[in-house]
Amino acid sequence: MELQINIGGRTRTVLVDEQGGQYRMTSDGKTLLADVAHIDGSTYSVIFPERGCASHEVGVAVAGPDGDLAVHLASGITTVGRPAGVGRFGGRGAQAAQAVGTQQVVAPMPGKVVRVLVKPGDQVKARQGLVVVEAMKMENELRSPKDGRIVDVAVTEGTSVEAGRVLVVVE
Repeated sequence: MELQINIGGRTRTVLVDEQGGQYRMTSDGKTLLADVAHIDGSTYSVIFPERGCASHEVGVAVAGPDGDLAVHLASGITTVGRPAGVGRFGGRGAQAAQAVGTQQVVAPMPGKVVRVLVKPGDQVKARQGLVVVEAMKMENELRSPKDGRIVDVAVTEGTSVEAGRVLVVVE
């Protein structure tokens, strides 16, 4: 599979092949092996055997109506573009990416709500910030998947949330 990954404003092409339970990733002529294990919800443990075998916790969420992914790392958020010839990335957030009908914006990983940017009745535009969740020592602004009206805000500032918890509903 070929992915377009945006790191620090620079787009790189990464070829990914699964081999015997490991993923072989090649970019810029360099190859890296990774063991990936699903932890819960949208959280994964990634180990690079050739780099000391340290485990890295990674959160993955659909990043908006274009179907790209936001990959939450300890060093920041990286955007992964949808592979050519492939529909939207699957998983729990795929329906929100389609932006059809009433949409539930959910926590992509466990964290703490640090800011609520909307209230019920507010009109919002696609990609407008709705709530900010701190996870893995980073603040992540979750955005509206569509133009619409806020019908429910299910959290308040300071609320601890688990992955998959509904935060805001947009219709």
